[in-house]
Amino acid sequence: MPNKLLVAVTGGIGSGKSTVLQMFAKLGYPVFSADAIAKNIYDDADVLAMTKKYFSDCILSNKIDRQKLAHCVFTDPQKLQILNSITHPKIMQILKNQMNACDSPLVFAEVPLLFEAGLQTEFDRVVIVLRNMQERIRSAALRDGVSDQDIKMRIKNQFDYEKNAISGHTVLYNDKDYNSLFLQVKQVANDFLSQTTNT
Repeated sequence: MPNKLLVAVTGGIGSGKSTVLQMFAKLGYPVFSADAIAKNIYDDADVLAMTKKYFSDCILSNKIDRQKLAHCVFTDPQKLQILNSITHPKIMQILKNQMNACDSPLVFAEVPLLFEAGLQTEFDRVVIVLRNMQERIRSAALRDGVSDQDIKMRIKNQFDYEKNAISGHTVLYNDKDYNSLFLQVKQVANDFLSQTTNT
């Protein structure tokens, strides 16, 4: 059995991925975030050059206008695919380097677009956070300061965990209170930990 597991935490917008990641951190495990890396991804010269090439109308003073770019890609699935093909490989490279550098039997990373980008095979285990759709919309709209309609538009472009087969992966249900979710997280961490020590 492996003595180290790289675990991706994913789920739709507003499902509670960040909360779950914080819980794994509370249990003492190293955690990382693809979104945190993505915030600075345009500092990479190659990524910036390619983004400028395909999204020249989203450039302001030689910098990416993120709000304009987000609106552009979330209303056009084809453009979203192009942007993801530019940014995802670099984000994954940085993320995997960070995770591999950790001296811990379990290392977790929040990867929001895991299935959309076909990246699930990059990790030893996948944890999927599921939550009621109305709760997801309410939570994400409140967090991002946008309308319910904006969130619904983003959800439409995301992987549908209700319709697609997710068997073989670990599922957490964020449908009760914090303590209920934390108990599930602890159980998952213990299960994974036993998989790194069993022979």
